[in-house]
This record gives sequence, C-alpha cells and structure tokens, in this order.
Amino acid sequence: MTIAPYLKIIGRGREGARALDRLQARDLMQRILSGRVSDLELGAFALAMRIKGETPQELAGFVEAAQAHSLALASATPAVLLPSYNGARKLPNYTPLLALLLARAGLPVLVHGPLHDAGRVTSAEIFEALGLPPATDAASLQARWAAEQPAFMALELLNRPLAQLLALRNVLGLRNPGHTIAKLLPAIPGALQVVNYTHPEYARSLADYLRLLGSDAMLMRGTEGEPVADCRRQPRFDVYLSGEPQPQFSHEPETGSLLALPPLPDGIDAHTTARHIEAILAGALPVPAPIATQVHCLVGAQQAMSVRG
Repeated sequence: MTIAPYLKIIGRGREGARALDRLQARDLMQRILSGRVSDLELGAFALAMRIKGETPQELAGFVEAAQAHSLALASATPAVLLPSYNGARKLPNYTPLLALLLARAGLPVLVHGPLHDAGRVTSAEIFEALGLPPATDAASLQARWAAEQPAFMALELLNRPLAQLLALRNVLGLRNPGHTIAKLLPAIPGALQVVNYTHPEYARSLADYLRLLGSDAMLMRGTEGEPVADCRRQPRFDVYLSGEPQPQFSHEPETGSLLALPPLPDGIDAHTTARHIEAILAGALPVPAPIATQVHCLVGAQQAMSVRG
C-alpha cells in the first residue's frame, strides 16, 4: 500500500503540513522499516519531515515502530544508554570516557552508534583503540558488563532497518527522523537514557516527548551531538524519572566567561583520544569537571531507579 495518504498530511510545507497522530506515525514508520515503500516515497518522507519537524506524538509512534526491529537485550539493573551518532569533529569525543567512568561506578552501560563515519571520529573507533571491540550479540554484551566494562554495539547489529534509514543521509545529504529515533531508541527495557540535542529548538519537543512517554532520562545539549558534557563548560542537565523532572539529579548550566580550559589531547584521532582517556582513568590527568558532574547525576538517578524497582 502506498504511503501517499500520509505524505499528503506531512508534505505541505512548514505552514501547511499537519502532524500525524501516534498510531499513524507508528504505521508509517513500520512500513518504512519493513521495506514496504519505494525509494521515491522514502525520499519524499525524509524531505517532508525535514521541513515540518517531528512532534512528540509522531516521535512516540516512530520509536515504537523502530523498537520492534531491535535486538532483544536486557539488564538485571537499570542500564545507561549512550547514543553516539555524531563523533568528534573539533573537540575530542569523550563519550567513551563517560561510559568508562559510569562502568567504574558499577553501572551497566551500552553505547550504540555507527562503526565509522567519514570525516569524524566515532566512539566505536576510540573503544577499539582502548582494546574494547564492539559487542556482537546479547551474550557478549553481558560478558562485558560482568567484567565491569561498558559495551559498544553497532546500530547495524542493534537495529538494521533503522541503520538503513540513517544511511539515507548519504544519498540526500540531509538528516531524517531516523537520527532522532536512534537517539531515543529504548534499546534495553527499563534503562536510563541520555538524550542529547544539538539545536536548541529540540529541547522543548524532546522534553515533551519524555513527559509523554514517562521516560527515565537525562536531557542535555550534546557536545558536537555526542551525549557527553562539554569538557570546557558545564551544560544544563534535566533529569526525568517516570517522565517527571528531578531537580535533585539535574544541574544548571555554567554562565560567564571561561576562566580556564581542562587539559586536552594533542589531536582528536582515535589513538590520541584513547591514550588521553587512559591517562584520565589512571589519575594522571583530572576528570573534566562537567563530565564528573554528569557521572554524579546519572549515578544518582540510576540508584533512584533501582530503589523504585
């Protein structure tokens, strides 16, 4: 069946387009991820949503459809999910550092994203340089956690249809809803999600989404799109448990001029970043204060989730 009825709703430009309801969005995304749309329809969908933007109800339907295609994973205690989809461009990618610090604190951590991304340094590449290759199935994920280490899993393995939707960017040159879906994917039931945004306009819609879904999550502006605090300046953290704001685990942003910079690696390539992370973990260099604060907030929220049951 054609998706033309849905395109007529979402494809009338920023002023004329209307939003899909949650069931419509789920049905539309299910058709896309099941490969039941033509390339022409898929391109029309991506461009229409790029212009219109996603509502919380649409995101809820899209994510529900995507989760049905995910590899079945589980954790005995609340895991922390770090969606890593942007990589390093100008600053070092400290998502692996965050993951390792959380694992050191006793939390099961799953980082997911692409293995490689042209022009960027991915978390997967840094984990490899740290001697932590990607987990290849649920058993290897559990083994990594049993060793008190974080695990990285490629989206291609975690959710192949969603990875194929993200790959559409290579053809169109534009992001599509798949990129937001990947960052919201509840890959492990009952997990604490770190949800990051790049553009400020997403802050409100994502906050509304987390309330709508009753999510357990930290919402923050990412560092170059990564779910880790900017090592130079404390960003805002908004933590939600069961969709309700939790001021005790949240944090206000730092304002004013930067007075000092933390020690940074000489380059942002995977090898240099990995050696720098090892120095921080060994205590030879300090943990950047904003990242230490992020760890503290996430550990507190995860412990509250564990007590809640």
